[in-house]
Amino acid sequence: MSPHVLILGGTTEARELAATLTARTGTRVTTSLAGRVSRPGAVAGDVRIGGFGGAEGLAAWLRAHDVSAVVDATHPFAEAITANAVRAAARCGVPAVVLRRPGWRPGPGDDWHPVASPAAAAAVLPRLGRRVFLTTGRLGLAAFAGLTGQHFVVRSVEPPAPPMPADVELLLARGPFTVAGELALLREHRIDVVVTKDSGGAATAAKLTAARELGVPVVVVSRPPLPPGAAAVPDVPGALAWLGAG
Repeated sequence: MSPHVLILGGTTEARELAATLTARTGTRVTTSLAGRVSRPGAVAGDVRIGGFGGAEGLAAWLRAHDVSAVVDATHPFAEAITANAVRAAARCGVPAVVLRRPGWRPGPGDDWHPVASPAAAAAVLPRLGRRVFLTTGRLGLAAFAGLTGQHFVVRSVEPPAPPMPADVELLLARGPFTVAGELALLREHRIDVVVTKDSGGAATAAKLTAARELGVPVVVVSRPPLPPGAAAVPDVPGALAWLGAG
């Protein structure tokens, strides 16, 4: 029987891994998408949309579909999905690995303020600036809803739902973004402070370079730790090697 690899997707790395595996004969690939984005990018192989119903539901799906390996290539902040994937795979005896791109690191000239959560980010904003470029995603706005002294420029792929700050200007856009474009955005909106999650990768890193060039402080929400005992690789070549397909 051909191996069946389940990729928990939604990232650039997930799409690249699916494309590489499906181009090779002898491997069936299913990518699972949570369905939170209405127009996801094209994905090679089979695609499944929607949740599994927690770790138990995922374990049942792994058994029913004879999955031989799981690659969790979800967003670094998809903490619940990763935890469920690790638990479900362990219950079924299916090998699993987490594909996590390396996080960002500050360099010379950066004015970074690391925090543990969006709520902690909201707590430090009043002392850093009034005009905020908020790029934590549409699901993280509730933490900032109580702030009334800041004007928020919020960038999101999909329109966010309440609760959100009262003074909001919404920009709907999907990366990758350029340094020139981010410099223009920060200048046009007179941004005092940038708030971002430590997503890593190149697609949305340009805002960090732009902030450095303009001397704008950046509040960086640290990514959650991986579940205890979880195996991890930093990139697609690492995942392919782990799968024995490198």
